[in-house]
Amino acid sequence: MIRDITIGQYYQTDSVIHRLDPRVKLLGTFIYIIMLFMMKNPAGYALAFLFLILVIKLSRVPLKFILKGMKSIVFILFITVFFNLFMTPGEELVRFWKITITDRGVANALTMTVRLSLLIIGSSMMTFTTTPNELTDGMEKGLRGLKKIKVPVHEMAMMMSIALRFIPILLEETDKIMKAQMARGADFESGGLIKRAKAMVPILVPLFVSAFRRANDLAMAMEARCYHGGEGRTKMKPLIYKRRDAVSYIILAVYVVLVFFLGRHAMFKVW
Repeated sequence: MIRDITIGQYYQTDSVIHRLDPRVKLLGTFIYIIMLFMMKNPAGYALAFLFLILVIKLSRVPLKFILKGMKSIVFILFITVFFNLFMTPGEELVRFWKITITDRGVANALTMTVRLSLLIIGSSMMTFTTTPNELTDGMEKGLRGLKKIKVPVHEMAMMMSIALRFIPILLEETDKIMKAQMARGADFESGGLIKRAKAMVPILVPLFVSAFRRANDLAMAMEARCYHGGEGRTKMKPLIYKRRDAVSYIILAVYVVLVFFLGRHAMFKVW
């Protein structure tokens, strides 16, 4: 189960998306998320879905690998559908006992499910196709203008890079601890919710100890290398825009225009 969590991991392969400048991917992901919340009809979500399919195709990341990470958010999607389906006022469609399903409830449940799925897969494509080091460099250089108002851009980028780098490490550590506990007779599958929660204690305690130990080792290693922030540091591989990055910006601009025309235009509205 732990190995099924692929969100935040990097998938190594050679593709056009992998070779793009990280600043393009950061801005593209940011724009994609904003556009999802601006859409007001199915035509907009269809456009976002087609755009995402194009990115997945160009990235050469297997669809099975991408969908595997969706297993970890099924519970969140279920809660979202439940609250929107049964707690939204509107015209009554079905009623049993004290529970009522309305037309607005069905529409909101479908909208939120599609929106969350596209948002999570779309944002995951950035981490699938970009290494933590590239994300750090892209974020630091893309937000370098904020240094003028004393925003610690380098430190923020470094924290994000370390967090992303630790995701697969902690998942692997959790998997090892679970297998060790199961070899000692621990049961994580049977019983109710409370029993399963109590069974997780033998996993969480050593996992936290391991995480703090790794964090301490990392801090000591950074101090031993005389790390004092980003002031005066240079890059071995500086980020330079290329022709494919310019083409990507043009495609993003076209996507934004199409979303404003299709995703928000009244003639395309269904609900």
